[in-house]
Amino acid sequence: MLGDERDLDEAERWVDSWETQIEERLRRARELSQRVSELTATGRSGDGLVEVTVTGSGTITGLWLDEGIRRQPADRTSEQILAVIRQAMAELATRVARVTEETVGADSDTGRAVISSYAHRVPPVAEDDRDGRR
Repeated sequence: MLGDERDLDEAERWVDSWETQIEERLRRARELSQRVSELTATGRSGDGLVEVTVTGSGTITGLWLDEGIRRQPADRTSEQILAVIRQAMAELATRVARVTEETVGADSDTGRAVISSYAHRVPPVAEDDRDGRR
């Protein structure tokens, strides 16, 4: 009988430990979700004519165009806007990776999935996109 009680006590400790670990993972995942939802990132063209802000979900919440934008062709303006959106999204992916590392850990299954998801949303930023020239 004594052996059975020890086995039962050990099983209860294991279940309690497992439950505590699950609760902690859930807490961290909720914190990650909250922090990502609060993130924003802004991209700016090198010439200062275009600025774009995105939220943690990637939604564009701000587009600012300097009056100087009127002096260039429309196709150049559209290229700049798209380049600056890519720049803002790349910055967002960097910030999400940082928050993920701080909450659930970049090496956890959750962390890898979140970081990968944001990395796949963002096309590579070309060097000429970084400085606003194309």
